[in-house]
Amino acid sequence: MRKRYWVYILTTRKGGTLYTGVTNDLPRRLVEHMSGTGSQFTKRYSVKRLIWYEEHETAPQAIAREKAIKRWPRKWKIDLIEGLNPDWFDLGKTLNR
Repeated sequence: MRKRYWVYILTTRKGGTLYTGVTNDLPRRLVEHMSGTGSQFTKRYSVKRLIWYEEHETAPQAIAREKAIKRWPRKWKIDLIEGLNPDWFDLGKTLNR
């Protein structure tokens, strides 16, 4: 079974605070964010809604993409999100856990 790596963006609400992360187990990582153990930032600002994600073949690819997105202006991140998810629907509700 091949390993998968994910870059993802969470938010508090449409137009709210954004958090960009990387993981090799997206469902597990979402559970961690929901329980407050995912990161200090997401715990502090209650950032829990998955609104965008993409899969990568290797960890270095995913990490490079995460770092690039983190450097982007907010508008670019919003354009990326809305290209996949214009209503900012919580995609975590559609993942198999």
